[in-house]
Amino acid sequence: MTTTILLVGHGSRNQCGNREIDTIGEQWRLRHPDWRIELCFIELADRLLDEGLAAAAAGSQRVVVVPLILNAAGHVKMEIPHHIAKARLRFPEVAFSYARHLGASDAVLKILKRQLHKVMDGLDRPDPKTTGLILLGRGSSDRLANGEMAKMGRWLYEISQHELVDIAFTGITYPRLEQVVQRQVKLEMTQIVILPYYLFTGVLIERIGRQHHHLQQQYPQIRFALGNYFGFEEEIFQLLDQRVAEVVDDSAPLMMECDGCHYRASHEAADDGHHHS
Repeated sequence: MTTTILLVGHGSRNQCGNREIDTIGEQWRLRHPDWRIELCFIELADRLLDEGLAAAAAGSQRVVVVPLILNAAGHVKMEIPHHIAKARLRFPEVAFSYARHLGASDAVLKILKRQLHKVMDGLDRPDPKTTGLILLGRGSSDRLANGEMAKMGRWLYEISQHELVDIAFTGITYPRLEQVVQRQVKLEMTQIVILPYYLFTGVLIERIGRQHHHLQQQYPQIRFALGNYFGFEEEIFQLLDQRVAEVVDDSAPLMMECDGCHYRASHEAADDGHHHS
């Protein structure tokens, strides 16, 4: 059976972010020269889902759609399945399978732990008990997606010696970064570490950089340190391999992110579209 892997990135108004996703696709192909890997985006890029699905279906008997996305919200639960359903009608001779998103996992925790270690080194290893830690993510209207990031924050707390670990969001939901920083300052943290929970650069990563600069000026008595987005860490490639294996090799039970989801059911009942993560 001829199988094509379709890697689906989010897409960004910042073309540097889209180029990084292109690069991770190229690097993944080099790791698997015997695989046919196509790439498309959900929005804000040239090749979107319908075009990507058509390209993947051409000459294939099976297409495995792999979302290059950390948390499952509207895009993963609603938009991608909608386009897959359309592709099944357009290409009835092709079997379409939908892999899981990257998700909260030990692999992602390893990246965060490494980022934290690097940032603490940059601060000359202060006492973690007086160093607040903020995990900063995109934010979603889907509470389950926000809960995935909250879980990672809890895991960071359990593997570190930091007594104060909070989560914050850059948009859509709360708390926002400034509010969490205010709380940590009141709790007498003398250093604050901000770890972005993002895969690639983009408009929001640029905004976080500016926020970090403003906070340094606003609280000159506090030492701030900003980590980096995940980018091309080895664990991301390992997770992508695992997601494909779960579908192609049947090495794990497969459940689509939208199966049995109250979020999807309520939206379908209301017939009012989806929320953007």
